[in-house]
Amino acid sequence: MTAFFALATSLLWGLADFGGGLLTRRTPALTVVVVSQVIAAAVLGVVVVATGGWSEAGPRLWFAVAAGLASPVAMIAFYKALALGPMGVVSPLATLSVAVPVGVGLFLGERPGMVQVAGIAVAVTGVVLAGGPQLRGASVQRRAIVLTLVAALGFGAVFALIAEASTTVTGLFLALFVQRVTNVVAGGIALYVSVRRGAEALPPTGFPWASLPTLAFVGLADVAANGTYSIAAQHGPITVAAVLASLYPVVTSLAARGFLDERLRTVQAAGAGLALLGTLLLAAG
Repeated sequence: MTAFFALATSLLWGLADFGGGLLTRRTPALTVVVVSQVIAAAVLGVVVVATGGWSEAGPRLWFAVAAGLASPVAMIAFYKALALGPMGVVSPLATLSVAVPVGVGLFLGERPGMVQVAGIAVAVTGVVLAGGPQLRGASVQRRAIVLTLVAALGFGAVFALIAEASTTVTGLFLALFVQRVTNVVAGGIALYVSVRRGAEALPPTGFPWASLPTLAFVGLADVAANGTYSIAAQHGPITVAAVLASLYPVVTSLAARGFLDERLRTVQAAGAGLALLGTLLLAAG
């Protein structure tokens, strides 16, 4: 169950990041984050009411609030990085986010076996290579690297926090709703400050109504990914769940290959193979 939900997290996050990166090339990153999260919060609000999730309110929701504060920072930095540089700069470095939840798991006393340790090493190496790392280039690429490192730290914090936000399915819906509302408030404040400083909230052509379905997909896929990761972390070792969930850059790279016709380099193909091998080792362990 841990492997299934963690891999589902990778698929959802990979597609959401690909969609978010495309949107940010035409629309300011803050606007993409706020609009997509408003849609997600609205849907989750309906789900919480329908399932009676309010009855699960308790102190654990503070973890959701903290995750909601960290998430917009990470998402904005990540989307800006995706828009600035090739996805091969951003995707592999984003896997450093796995260090936070893995560190938490080790601190809590988890000790993966030798096969799992080997799987972690192989999978992380594969993900980095699958992104086709390009660490040389112009200053804009160096800025993309810095933004990605900020995003990785934020995503890692979200990984660790959301796993602690609930212990039941209905409680998870409520936690995700609280996280999204916090996202919207924090992102909305940042957008307001940005506009007051002279930045544009919308592209010159106005609100991108044609992109609304993609914005909805990005928001809902991100919510679903948080949910599947929380389930994975609750039903198995955090170290294993975090590593398997960090395979999303492979999905982003494959999506770029399929939709943008970005050609996979030899190192990327080899990395995808190593990521798959690492996944098998983790599952076998």
